[in-house]
Amino acid sequence: MIRRPYYMDVLKTYRDVPLVKILAGVRRCGKSTILAMLREDLTESGIAPECIITRCYTSEEFSDCQTDKDMYQDIKGSMTKNSRYYLLLDEVQEVAGWEKAVNSLLENGNTDIYVTGSNSKLMSSEISTYLTGRYLSIPIYTLSFAEYLEFKKTSFLGTKELLNEYLRMGGFPIVALGNFDRHSAYQIVEGIYTSVVTNDIVRRHNITSYDLFNRVVKYVIENVGKTFSANAIAKFLKSQGRSLSVEAVYNYLEWLEKAFVIYRCQRYDIQGKSVLKTQEKFYLADASLKYCIMGFNPKSIAAMLENVVYFELRRRGYEVYIGKNGTREIDFVAVRQDERIYVQVCRNLPEESDREVANLLEVRDHYPKYVVTLDELAAGNIDGVRIVHLADFLLPG
Repeated sequence: MIRRPYYMDVLKTYRDVPLVKILAGVRRCGKSTILAMLREDLTESGIAPECIITRCYTSEEFSDCQTDKDMYQDIKGSMTKNSRYYLLLDEVQEVAGWEKAVNSLLENGNTDIYVTGSNSKLMSSEISTYLTGRYLSIPIYTLSFAEYLEFKKTSFLGTKELLNEYLRMGGFPIVALGNFDRHSAYQIVEGIYTSVVTNDIVRRHNITSYDLFNRVVKYVIENVGKTFSANAIAKFLKSQGRSLSVEAVYNYLEWLEKAFVIYRCQRYDIQGKSVLKTQEKFYLADASLKYCIMGFNPKSIAAMLENVVYFELRRRGYEVYIGKNGTREIDFVAVRQDERIYVQVCRNLPEESDREVANLLEVRDHYPKYVVTLDELAAGNIDGVRIVHLADFLLPG
């Protein structure tokens, strides 16, 4: 089991804090493994194994836990000592009303609770009702490049070669752990995607027109890193002879987002200092989701570089926006408390340097500004704008 130190550090920070820790992310991004790592950490820190209660609600072993009462009674029945218990509850969304059981266990027991899940029930209004102010959401993403290197530490490839592999194969742990060719890797990811769509979206929301839903998904995938609206999708479908209301498109996008397949990035008006509600961008939970559906084309890497940088910024705890500065666009404005950085992303800088750097120089403030590129020879500084190779940006320090 290869450790993911960032998440373990986060969980240690919040250990024994009286909040339910909710680990949420797309299926197979490593949530269950992180719980297993947490169990090891707890045991190594002196917690008695019998005081660590683990449940996986997708397992047949716990198929009898259909309701919150079943869940509560099962766990409460295992708490036979007058001790503090650590509850590690995997895929809790499979239990109807789980949040009520968790709230009761938090209130009535000497417990520290961690739960994982892969869909919108983890962010539903019921959580707000039963766990208001009593939970902490910890987003779990597929592997960062630093984590990917750790998974591939026995490889004979160098950092730049592994970066190219990472850009093509994506960061799902199950893929990184193996030695798959590209076709096999994309088959595995396609299986993950199909499971998410079938179980977390189509069945849950009773989507009857799978073809239309699939067309919306493909539109989003083809336009990763581009601004568009639900209305634009509806118009596109109409041009193809298909009819879908703007409201239905909104619903499809929301359901994809709540299943952690796509992530919404809003625009930020740098001059007006306000978040704009139109022309958002969407990014995929992992670049391989695009390749498994649309096929791999080397030209597509340029469009997916933004995707990689977006999630790296999210992993570092930034709120990430698209920057609007008059008529110019900044790929990312990343904000974390009093910090802010501006980032432009491009594949080959010499062809695009004037535009990329000029857009950043038009922002008249003292915050750090970066151009992130795959260009091997472009590192340096242009009028205070740092030019950084993608590998160096993804592996700071």
